[in-house]
Amino acid sequence: MREIKKAGIPVVLSDRAVKVSDDSLYVTFIGSDFVEEGRRAANWLAKATDGKAVIAELVGTPGSAPAIDRKTGFEEVIAKYPDMKIVKSQSGDFTRAKGKEVMEAFLKSPDGKNITALFAHNDDMALGAIQAMEEAGIKPGKDILIVSIDGVRGAFEAMAAGKLNCTVECNPLIGPQLFDAVEKLVKGEAIPKRITVEEGVFDETQAKSALPTRQY
Repeated sequence: MREIKKAGIPVVLSDRAVKVSDDSLYVTFIGSDFVEEGRRAANWLAKATDGKAVIAELVGTPGSAPAIDRKTGFEEVIAKYPDMKIVKSQSGDFTRAKGKEVMEAFLKSPDGKNITALFAHNDDMALGAIQAMEEAGIKPGKDILIVSIDGVRGAFEAMAAGKLNCTVECNPLIGPQLFDAVEKLVKGEAIPKRITVEEGVFDETQAKSALPTRQY
């Protein structure tokens, strides 16, 4: 990056940031705010449960930025609610198969019968957990409320079926905002050092109407 800077070429980072001692090596970073995604998931759950929930958490891949930040944001919010507690937390490695496997173990644990909500760091793990719940005779989305992150088509289909309650969008369609930033750079206009991708929060009441226009 230092050689690129010396050459006078502006660097634009997208999706993942880099740790550098000199942040002048890049012009801007465009990407999701993973901490805010965790906060949004917790805020939705707090509102849906009136601040009372016994929570199981499916964590993403250990050490990854999304897993660390989503957990941080979620815990920051639920700390304000004494009756919202995470009783089970384990990595599901961001995969459907592992999410199912870990949820099966959660349900068989001593705390299993007390779980009223699930927070999954991504939709794939939530979809795996839904399978585990159904096989255990539990109604996902009803007996256990489920909030996850990503906003993929499969999550919207699960919400439309009443099996998932909420998905917090992690928008991969960075292209338009990236192009806008580059265009401003070319024109010599100033741009922010940090550009957050535009993202929303969707619950099951919005699923059917949103499905036809989902692009991922």
